[in-house]
Amino acid sequence: MLKLNQPAPAFKQPAYQKGIKDDFTEISLEDYKGKWVILFFYPRDFTFVCPTEIEGFAKMNKDFEKLNTVVVAASTDSVFSHKAWFERDLKDVEFPILADTNHTLSRDYGVLNESDGTAERGTFIIDPDGNLRYVVISDGNVGRSVEETMRVVKALQTGGLCPVDWEPGEANLKPE
Repeated sequence: MLKLNQPAPAFKQPAYQKGIKDDFTEISLEDYKGKWVILFFYPRDFTFVCPTEIEGFAKMNKDFEKLNTVVVAASTDSVFSHKAWFERDLKDVEFPILADTNHTLSRDYGVLNESDGTAERGTFIIDPDGNLRYVVISDGNVGRSVEETMRVVKALQTGGLCPVDWEPGEANLKPE
């Protein structure tokens, strides 16, 4: 079972990533030690809601990078499926897309739908020390908010107490 402020499940997965040699690589959580990581799962390649989220993260990827944050996506599709879909429909995505064909990663993060072998929509924020700091798992029919993910990263990076609807630049709460 996942626990906040505890080490995130380690992984070493094959991945598709545009622009690297042959477009295929292997990604490990350890590769990102010292950085914030947004790991988000989506159900399937060649679907309807998923590309809207992936494109949303791609549009804000440079903004995340400015925050020492990397974006990594994952589904239970193969690297070959990722490559075919991304080359056809999602040409502006530069972050890695993990291929969890053996379902280990999805199972470790608690998002595997055992009945059909897909990943549920899960968003995980991991701090530079490798600890899980934020978890949201939602229904597959509803896309997540990339803006909210950005807000949460910024809030976590303050290291302080952030009240409801906190926005960057606002003060943190001071315990008495």
